[in-house]
Amino acid sequence: MPTIPPEQPHTPKHEPQHARQAAESFGVDAERYDRTRARYPDTLVERIVAASPGSEVLDVGCGTGIAARQFQAAGCTVLGVDPDARMADFARRSGVEAEVATFEEWAPAGRSFDAVIAGTAWHWVDPAAGSVKAAQVLRPRGMLAIFSHVPQPSPDAAEAFAEVYQRSMPDSPISRQMSTMRPLDGYEALFAKAADGIRETGWFGEPEQWRFEWEQVYTRDEWLDQLPTSGAFTRLPPDTLARVLEGIGAAIDALGGRFTVHYTTVAGTAVRTG
Repeated sequence: MPTIPPEQPHTPKHEPQHARQAAESFGVDAERYDRTRARYPDTLVERIVAASPGSEVLDVGCGTGIAARQFQAAGCTVLGVDPDARMADFARRSGVEAEVATFEEWAPAGRSFDAVIAGTAWHWVDPAAGSVKAAQVLRPRGMLAIFSHVPQPSPDAAEAFAEVYQRSMPDSPISRQMSTMRPLDGYEALFAKAADGIRETGWFGEPEQWRFEWEQVYTRDEWLDQLPTSGAFTRLPPDTLARVLEGIGAAIDALGGRFTVHYTTVAGTAVRTG
């Protein structure tokens, strides 16, 4: 069972305000978000860089610049785009050039790139419009790479966390999803929708899926520090969030104060045709 489901699938067009509010909720505590969110595997970054025709990268939904800084460390020049001014400001202070806009509304102003990346962000983008925009700004043979983490805690931790969510927030989507979904199910649906949008443009080769497996051990304090940055929790009422954190903390204490999360980082990639 997953600890956290996908942040939220792409919202239907008749709910644009809800989607915008959800997407911009992460900037409430940008420093915490940047400090606690899991980084992406170096092997993923290296593979994208190797498959791209050059080193100029556009980071869609760059947030605080987590992925952007990893690509900078790999020798790339990165421009970030994010709809939340607070997240973009943090990214700039961390050394990442960033502009404020949704990707669909962002103006390229004649600029082009060797790679367009989106780390845990493409589900906020209209898959058809986003794929067209990516094709427009990519150079021939440029790489579109969409990637997200799929976290799966140890079975005893997953069971304990599910009980806390069901007890503290029974009407929340996370409680319903954890009772009906395998960890990869939600992400596979998101990537399938993204792949359809990519194919429909007619400007990309056949999308591929890459997977990277790794693990991370979390202490009680580390997990409670990052949990409020997830989309399932950023807009919870303070009293509900407090109950969730108290329950999760007690569950981790019962596990000995730490537990292991197995991550699958899944990437959907496609090459811009000439």
